[in-house]
Amino acid sequence: MKVGIIGAGAMGSGIAEVAATAGNEVLLYDSYIAARDRFDKGLDKNLSRLVEKEKITKEKAAEIKKNIHFVSHMDGFKDCELVIEAVVEDIEIKRSIFDQVESIVGENCILASNTSSLSITAIAGTCVKPERFIGIHFFNPATLMPLVEIIPGVATDKKILDDSKKIIDSWGKVTVIAKDTPGFIVNRIARPFYGEAIRIYEEGFADFATIDWAMKTYGGFKMGPFELMDFIGNDINYTVTETVYKEFWNDPKYKPSFTQKRMVEAKRLGRKSGRGYYDYAEGAVIPEPNKDEELGKNIFWRVLVMLINEAAEALYLNIASREDIDNAMTKGVNYPKGLLKWADEMGIPYCLETMDRLYNEYHEDRYRASVQLRKMVRDGKNFY
Repeated sequence: MKVGIIGAGAMGSGIAEVAATAGNEVLLYDSYIAARDRFDKGLDKNLSRLVEKEKITKEKAAEIKKNIHFVSHMDGFKDCELVIEAVVEDIEIKRSIFDQVESIVGENCILASNTSSLSITAIAGTCVKPERFIGIHFFNPATLMPLVEIIPGVATDKKILDDSKKIIDSWGKVTVIAKDTPGFIVNRIARPFYGEAIRIYEEGFADFATIDWAMKTYGGFKMGPFELMDFIGNDINYTVTETVYKEFWNDPKYKPSFTQKRMVEAKRLGRKSGRGYYDYAEGAVIPEPNKDEELGKNIFWRVLVMLINEAAEALYLNIASREDIDNAMTKGVNYPKGLLKWADEMGIPYCLETMDRLYNEYHEDRYRASVQLRKMVRDGKNFY
């Protein structure tokens, strides 16, 4: 099939490579002239690395490259069956793009946004045919991360949902279906991984290195929250948190932190700026964590129970199925276990007891327990 991609940044480039690898003809558009050279260099580097590692043959690499064509104008999307937008997280820019695209493509073309947190329904609101609009959210890097969230808007036709899922499944991805609510599955449920870790730091319980050590040692996470925020970029992570907070009408559960806001203001964005929660300059001293076992276990459990509570709430509000929630967190952000399965292992009564203890200590809505947990404890049920 012929696929149009708008935006040749990290996400758009990755999606283009994924689609081309699956044998599709890909038309890539970016309004920045320099984007083409940057994309070509990046693609050559990626393909060369895959050939060296014997993941693909030289012939396959040449085929992938041949499948991708830059177009100088979106008029080139005329015969596309699917167009995916992957530009900056600004709803007005996205709406403007689809105003143009809709007047170019055929009536059966699926229109999709790769937005990570904006409303699919709102973006589609200005479309003449919002029923063919859908969210198709890849995770960065798109070539490596297996998960893709499929998000129908209020007006999305069931056939568009089914067809979109089949297409992305055929590209070798793991798809989950999410309700059109802020952050969808992953970016909603993952907020406490960052937010509660920062809160623990702000309260003086532990420093960045100790919190990261605790989550890796006792939780089995590949990266601690501060390492991960530095990897993602504090500007990006903060913007997602701020967006989810605003979209949920300032629900205290998602409240951004002054700590991260100040990091962004100071341009300590993480690895890409050379400084974030950690210093990435050559020869910089890596701080040593406090490896106190009791402290580490308490940190891990406090963050984990907040994540479990958020996953339970997502299930309660029918954001996604039990399986899709757990798949999303393991395949989308590399969590060592599905959170709902983890809740069963730890004991749902223990999860509820911890949430109630935190609420009684702080009296903040941030720590309100999900009704889902209360019902399951009352009925003596597990998630699985």
